[in-house]
Amino acid sequence: MRHRRVLLLLLPLLLLAGCTGGGPPAPDDRGPNTTRWQPHPGLAWQWQLSGKLDPAVDVPVYDIDGFDHPASAVADLHHRGRKVICYLSTGAWEDFRPDAAAFPKSVLGRGNGWKGERWLDIRRTDILEPLMAHRMDLCRDKGFDAVEPDNMDGYRNRTGFPLTAAHQLDYNRLIARLAHDRGLAVGLKNDLDQIPDLVGDFDFAVNEQCAQYDECEKLTPFIDAGKAVFHVEYELPTSRFCPQARELRLSSMLKKYDLGVWREPCE
Repeated sequence: MRHRRVLLLLLPLLLLAGCTGGGPPAPDDRGPNTTRWQPHPGLAWQWQLSGKLDPAVDVPVYDIDGFDHPASAVADLHHRGRKVICYLSTGAWEDFRPDAAAFPKSVLGRGNGWKGERWLDIRRTDILEPLMAHRMDLCRDKGFDAVEPDNMDGYRNRTGFPLTAAHQLDYNRLIARLAHDRGLAVGLKNDLDQIPDLVGDFDFAVNEQCAQYDECEKLTPFIDAGKAVFHVEYELPTSRFCPQARELRLSSMLKKYDLGVWREPCE
């Protein structure tokens, strides 16, 4: 669950010529037994979820919406030497997605603060597993290297369901397995309190606003394991968070809430 979503809800409110992180380049055959990408700490990245995709930002990693971009966009980024992460929402329903009608009303909970989105009952893996498997297939078939599953901390929010930390651990591990079965790396999105239990199941982390909330040290298990932490802040100037980010070896930058092209990285 993105902190920017939480804020809206609670506050009515190199070029990498072959450099692929901690492991070898991912082969074209992305079956369950292939070696998946392992991003290492400190990799620079671009996170663009709105606006026309700008493929020219000179960073080794891009994170873009899995539904909105065709395989040709992923291939173009690969041609430019980028690894590409597929953004998906796995813990919330979105009424604007092409598979929205496949989700029965019984698994749709409260709104999560964004128009057209509702929390999912992650206990109902009998329903959600095949739906999420289909989404992972989409990422794989478009040629993505990894998945960023969003809304992975529903148990800490008012979802309309009696979700527990144990439910969240089970569901997050399911999502990780679905990605790995398809040869995709997978990142843990926020969910800081469960990092000690989940660092072994995920290949990297994606975090929002750990500096603003004085939480960045909770991400060190990923760094200690040789796994990248892709981090953004929205409200703090870079002078406030980049020194710590460099010390912790986070891949940090300042972004605007719309997650368009603009970025100000820690350098």
